[in-house]
Amino acid sequence: MPTNPEVVLREKQQELQADLARLENEAREAGEPEVRDTSDDSTADQGVAETVDEVSLKSQTLEEVEDALKRVADGTYGKCVVCGRKISPARLEAIPWTPYCLEDQEKQAS
Repeated sequence: MPTNPEVVLREKQQELQADLARLENEAREAGEPEVRDTSDDSTADQGVAETVDEVSLKSQTLEEVEDALKRVADGTYGKCVVCGRKISPARLEAIPWTPYCLEDQEKQAS
């Protein structure tokens, strides 16, 4: 288990919140009208799609981090939400917000 999972999770939470605010500002600025040609439009559309994907991923990760903070608070952090077994310390070190042991994560992916 990470030495202090709550500190690690709070830092990740703040990082994600800052990233989402930055992306929101960039999206707002990108939506401002300006003179462009059709190639500019397609480049802008691709940028918007990439930003939407990034926002979606960061929002999902933020939700997972906040769920992990709830598990820290209620004393269930470090236990798989599916089977109840302890999640390996190496896994928690790599992905502190993971709710699954490796075995159940693999089941979720398939």
